[in-house]
Amino acid sequence: MEKIVEQGLLYDFYGELLTEHQRQIYEGVVYDNLSLGEIAQEEGISRQAVHDIIRRCDKALQEYESKLRLVEKFMSIKKKVARISSLSEQYKDGRTADIAAYSTQVRQLSEEILQEL
Repeated sequence: MEKIVEQGLLYDFYGELLTEHQRQIYEGVVYDNLSLGEIAQEEGISRQAVHDIIRRCDKALQEYESKLRLVEKFMSIKKKVARISSLSEQYKDGRTADIAAYSTQVRQLSEEILQEL
């Protein structure tokens, strides 16, 4: 996964666990695409301090994910829902003639999703 996308996902899931100051700086880098210098000037701190805060936030967010696995579960469920959607389109368009096979696949994917929740 691209680093900025991963950072955004981790922040979406765990950002509220950071301090307000950390969130403000992290959002500047991840969402507003500001440079370390721009954030440092805005916050009245050094570029090195901004860099250290970003590094600590990245580490904290990664640790939350390694323990809770919310992003991993989300991505897995997202793939399964996309597969169900694809199966539904095939069925609707008449490309899936075997209703039993379609039903079995949808039921299996649904059960997998429920187990992950």
